[in-house]
Amino acid sequence: MIIDRPKRNEWSQLVKRPELDQRDLTEVISDIFDAVKDKGDIALKKFTLKFDGVEIENVKAEESTEDISEQLKDAIDVASANIHKFHESQALPPNMVETSPGVVCWQESRAIEKVGLYIPGGTAPLFSTVLMLAIPAKIAGCREIVLCTPPDPQGKIHPAISYAAKVSGITEVFALGGSQAIAAMAVGTESIPKVQKIFGPGNQYVTAAKKHAQSLGTAIDMPAGPSELLVIASENSIPKYVASDLLSQAEHGADSQVICLSLSKAKLEQILAEVEKQLQYLPRSSFARQAIQNSKFLVLNSFDELVDFTNLYAPEHLIIADEDFDKYISYIESAGSVFLGNYCPESAGDYASGTNHTLPTAGFARNYSGVNLDAFVKKITFQKINKSGILHLGPTIEIMAEAEGLEGHKNAVTIRLNDLKRDL
Repeated sequence: MIIDRPKRNEWSQLVKRPELDQRDLTEVISDIFDAVKDKGDIALKKFTLKFDGVEIENVKAEESTEDISEQLKDAIDVASANIHKFHESQALPPNMVETSPGVVCWQESRAIEKVGLYIPGGTAPLFSTVLMLAIPAKIAGCREIVLCTPPDPQGKIHPAISYAAKVSGITEVFALGGSQAIAAMAVGTESIPKVQKIFGPGNQYVTAAKKHAQSLGTAIDMPAGPSELLVIASENSIPKYVASDLLSQAEHGADSQVICLSLSKAKLEQILAEVEKQLQYLPRSSFARQAIQNSKFLVLNSFDELVDFTNLYAPEHLIIADEDFDKYISYIESAGSVFLGNYCPESAGDYASGTNHTLPTAGFARNYSGVNLDAFVKKITFQKINKSGILHLGPTIEIMAEAEGLEGHKNAVTIRLNDLKRDL
């Protein structure tokens, strides 16, 4: 299982993710969208019965927070406060810049008016994702936040999801899952508003539906795939901690992947021994064991190779299990979220440290950021030019417009310049 000092020309194969089921869902998803557009809520109820085996009378979810412990409520409240504090810090005031005398430019944020949040149910109801998506949406000022999550066999939503939605200030919650939920938010029905951008993880059907929604003009947060983690284990890393971090991601599902890098083969052997030991006690060990089989443990030759391989892989989550972590920070170019030192588990970011856990996977950290406040806003630029400003900048614009053969553009400046010159 340990790959000892692979050559750089072998790395491109080593950074490949596990092969996923690449069945073509285009026709299936297209049919679902068409049905939802034509039949609205009737189609949603039909698909919920067909795909989830649940008969629902109303897609609107009832609030159900009674079956959640006070201890869990308190934990969600703490996480909510930290997530709010971190994302609120991302709001920046407009910065006016005088680019030329008399020419002032600046940028302001405006919230996306209507957003849709998809929260998976399945084997692990992700109530933490409600906080990660709804809180920055509220801070950004989105006027309408729609949340869809699959119903249980009784047609209700998980009480922790309901409580997290309440804490986050969401009022529109629907007991609806799968690709039909994405279709409903993308096209709108009698009950579910049409939104302008859809956020949230999901299985291959949800992912395919998000891509289809994007093709129809509804924006999405980012491409999504199975969860992944890369750990850099140094000589001072603690093997049982590293093993627990690897398993915390591996338990997401059989298609998850974890990677562990080290300069020491002995360190990796210690970590693998701990992985085997801890697997015995995990309730989701069957998922984790399959994921570990898809994973890689690599011995590399140098610090440079550690950071180069990391950037090539571009992990969703990166743990630098080294107390001398500062030396790595400036070299990390591609990663969704980074966790520093032996006492910073990836679970902290998943739940309560304050950073967002909705992150790019499958190497998309090379060109996508994780969800943040900016994901819920549009940036609008403003500029103002006074008389002296257009006199100063006008000739430059005229020359450039004429060179591109756009005389109308040039004339919009020339006509102003001629009036101003007559008044001088």
